[in-house]
Amino acid sequence: MAELTNILEGCQNPDTTIRTQAEQALQKAQTESFPQFALALATELNNEGKPINVRQLAGITFKNLLVAKEEQLQKTKHLAWKQLDEALRAQIKTLLLGTLHSPVTISRHTAAQACAEVAAVELPYNVWAEFLPTITDNVTNPSHPNEVKVSTLECIGFSCERIAALEDVSVPEISPEVTDKMLNAIVDGMKEERADPIRLSATIALKNSLLFTKKNMETTEERNFIMQSICQATQCKDAKVRAAAYECVVQIAFQYYDKLQDYMMTLFQLTTKTIEVDEEEVALNAVEFWSTLCEEEMEIMDEIADDIPTTRTCHYYVKGALPNLGPLLTVALTKQDEDPFDDNWNLSMAAATCLGLISTTVEDEVVPVIMPFVEQNIQSENWRLRDAATMAFSSILDGPSTEVIGPYVNQSITFLLKALNDSNVMVKDTTAWTIGRICELHVRSIPHNIFPTLLSGLTEKLQGESPQVASQACFALHNVAAAFSADDAAEKTGTNALSQYMPTLLDYLLKASDRPDADESNLRPAAIEAVSVLIQNAAPDCMPLLIELLPVILERLEKSFSLSTLTNDDKEKKEGVQGLLCGLVQVLVLKLELEDVEVHADRIMTCLLQVLQIKNATCHQEAFSSISAVCDKMDAKFNKYMPALNTFLIGALRNYESFHVCAIVVGLVGDISRSIESDILLYCNEIMTALVELLQNKVLHRSVKPPVLSCFGDIAMAIGGSFEPFLKMTLYMLVSASDIQVPHDDEELIEYLQSLREGILEAYTGIIQGLKDGGRINLITPKDVENMVVLLEKIASEVDKDEEVLNKSVGLLGDLASAFGQHAKVILQRPFVESLLKEASNSEDPG
Repeated sequence: MAELTNILEGCQNPDTTIRTQAEQALQKAQTESFPQFALALATELNNEGKPINVRQLAGITFKNLLVAKEEQLQKTKHLAWKQLDEALRAQIKTLLLGTLHSPVTISRHTAAQACAEVAAVELPYNVWAEFLPTITDNVTNPSHPNEVKVSTLECIGFSCERIAALEDVSVPEISPEVTDKMLNAIVDGMKEERADPIRLSATIALKNSLLFTKKNMETTEERNFIMQSICQATQCKDAKVRAAAYECVVQIAFQYYDKLQDYMMTLFQLTTKTIEVDEEEVALNAVEFWSTLCEEEMEIMDEIADDIPTTRTCHYYVKGALPNLGPLLTVALTKQDEDPFDDNWNLSMAAATCLGLISTTVEDEVVPVIMPFVEQNIQSENWRLRDAATMAFSSILDGPSTEVIGPYVNQSITFLLKALNDSNVMVKDTTAWTIGRICELHVRSIPHNIFPTLLSGLTEKLQGESPQVASQACFALHNVAAAFSADDAAEKTGTNALSQYMPTLLDYLLKASDRPDADESNLRPAAIEAVSVLIQNAAPDCMPLLIELLPVILERLEKSFSLSTLTNDDKEKKEGVQGLLCGLVQVLVLKLELEDVEVHADRIMTCLLQVLQIKNATCHQEAFSSISAVCDKMDAKFNKYMPALNTFLIGALRNYESFHVCAIVVGLVGDISRSIESDILLYCNEIMTALVELLQNKVLHRSVKPPVLSCFGDIAMAIGGSFEPFLKMTLYMLVSASDIQVPHDDEELIEYLQSLREGILEAYTGIIQGLKDGGRINLITPKDVENMVVLLEKIASEVDKDEEVLNKSVGLLGDLASAFGQHAKVILQRPFVESLLKEASNSEDPG
């Protein structure tokens, strides 16, 4: 491809027309002559006479020939590579490995990435014989320049990273022999006598390789060697090497917690010293080590508490380190950034996160270690100490029991309310956050006489304060309102402690959402979400207020359609507002009575249908959810909106890529079926076709499929005997779904299987009941019944049953008995039926 250089230069031309033509030419070359194209790209990358930018793009384009985010496309690209002529592949690989020796840094780096993609395809199958000897020689042979060693180690690191990322594409595991050779090259590069750039590349490569070193970590001698290399790297003069070494330590804590015992004293000494004195980029990773240990120990303790069989032992490293580690982290909390608006991750943030994890790990034991620092510094004249003390207190609120932390909350709340007026904005921000956390976790520990002061103090911060502080005040008010979610007394008395403050709270929060700076610090969403929770938990005596609020929100939504959008930021802001207002419409419709909603129903639906004309998935989620609320409230009267709504329903059902929206609309179709019943028949051809297409779509997110199956049952119930045209295809889909099996050790897939079975059982129940009510139960053949029984028997035979699946299985047995009478007698006499019924009767929630 003699013109490839010009095409690659064209792809980087600022002129859109030239750039587009060049990109099209590249795509054409790839499609029409893939083997020659791949070779030409590798040749271009290797050619020292070509411009650097051209060589770089050639390498990146080659890499992209083998890379895809989507699993099926990834498999297709790998297959295309494997189908190339072996001699051609060997020629390309020789060029790529040769470019690791290029005198040009960016060319070596790009070649390392390209080599790694080929290695990810071939190493698991042991078909690139030259790779390991070449990279080993590059790293260990003294005759090769340091730059070659760096690029080669980069290549090893990239290879390990890519192979790990391909787990979902079902590639074989790398053989131990391959792992050993790669590990030998990596550890050689980490030696103390190596130049720092070599050590850095080697240490990064080691972190990426740890996924494949299980065999090595099981062997004491090899494990000791790996850990020694890492610990030595933590003492390197180069901060980047030290930071990378601690990344390895974090990865080992995550993957090999059970192997840490012999090294914990050393790791404790190294990490605590690093947190205390090292540069921030290094100290951050040392803190992350302890955060990771917390997560591992919590997981083990949860497994033990839940009687989940486990071979893991909790060594309580965090508990043992707490007396020294806790005070060290409180000092790290004082290393805040000067700029209160800088959200970049820093040591103070990392320490707060780690302290929060420690608190949930060791629970009550954290309080006596941290509270002395809090009490000593929360009124300090130094703002850093005040802020750190307040943050330390907020970090230990989750974990300790109310009996232990509650007295401190009770004593602190009055002071914290005063601290909302601190002279320093960061202290005010942290204080508001802390009050929010108290309201979320320990609201019962707040003295009753403080409640009015609490609400007035927080509402004052909604105006005139920075968006950060105002947003935290919204968070606190949200949690105050949420505390009334289980307030049964309001239903009996007709009121609750929020009622007298509700007009003021709603007014101030809505005004906060209108602030010119409400786009900052998540203020607008925080304010609207607080309004939403207040509405949901409003007592009966607030209904007149909420009835008045609905048209106010609708007016805001109507006005939003006329907002100008000169820029993308304007457009995003407008659509964000519309999505939030749709959410408020939903909670108001759900809260109010039918007669209060019905007078505004046409206006509500007009607004929501207009929102659906916007191309924004979040807006669509909120709008469809609101329509679902209107449908549930209006019942049969909702039918008048179907002619206008149906087009949007079908469009959303066919937009499988926005699977969250798709799932909501599937649920909405079920709601509509239950509300308007047989009137949905007019729209069933389009709806059923779209639902079947969803199930047949191989790239649809699996979370959508169970509700689709359940939706079949809703539609069948609604239209009764008129379901006949759709019956055969539906039953075929249900049988296919019933045959799905998942690995016994994959919790996520097991959970999916249970939800799938719920959908299947709900569909069968709806079909049987619908056809029975419609006088067409004869459409269900003995073979169809047998398919249902096979599924029920399979469920009955499993040891661990999901309770919902168990209850729905018994429900289906009852429907079969009711629909088929004497004909079902033979089925009900099968041995599995008795065991299924007995197990259901013994379950905690028999339904």
